[in-house]
Amino acid sequence: MLEASALSDMGCVRSNNEDYCRIEAELGLYVLADGMGGARAGEHASRLAVDTVVEMVRFAGRRDSLALLAAVEAANQRVLEASQNDPELEGMGTTLVAALETGEGLSIASVGDSRAYLLDDGGFRAITRDQTWVNEVGRPLGIAEEALRRHPMRHVLTMAIGAAAPLTINSYAVAPPPGSLVLICSDGLHGVVEEGEIEGILRAGAGTPLAESCTRLIEAARGAGGPDNITVLLLRL
Repeated sequence: MLEASALSDMGCVRSNNEDYCRIEAELGLYVLADGMGGARAGEHASRLAVDTVVEMVRFAGRRDSLALLAAVEAANQRVLEASQNDPELEGMGTTLVAALETGEGLSIASVGDSRAYLLDDGGFRAITRDQTWVNEVGRPLGIAEEALRRHPMRHVLTMAIGAAAPLTINSYAVAPPPGSLVLICSDGLHGVVEEGEIEGILRAGAGTPLAESCTRLIEAARGAGGPDNITVLLLRL
């Protein structure tokens, strides 16, 4: 059984919020998406993707990695179809991270650069791997980290929901120990707040309601300029 809380904020620069998340405790399902596209297409993509994952997991009636992967595939297909059928939505897409409780722990699926992290006695570390130019091209080429932080391709995704079919989904299985935290977030948090600061906020919030830690994480991102929408979802065993 998990305790869960989520919070989303427009940030300090954007005029709309293209992030979207849902906590479906009865399904053991937790989903976050960060949309992209012209006008309000990004909002449509993120909401459609998340709602589709929830719908398909509920329809599957079981909790396993195959059900989760099938749900993410269905989300990709629906976003693609919506984009192709409406000129105002053309080119829209979204990142997505979904975590599903299973008998062994959590099954996690990710597309794009929204992330899942684990905080336990062993430290604070990313569970997911970004599908970005930096991760899949820049680092393998040996480009220095300092140069990558300034590189013009640093924000380019190599995969997104609604961008292509077939879809490449990264999947993970984790068994968080009791008392540990799982953080799922958009790049509005991890892209502007250093991991050490995120860890410090989470450790300082040990024993307090998760909603308070969510608020402090949002405040940290806004304090760093809040250039993007910010969404955080916390799970605690």
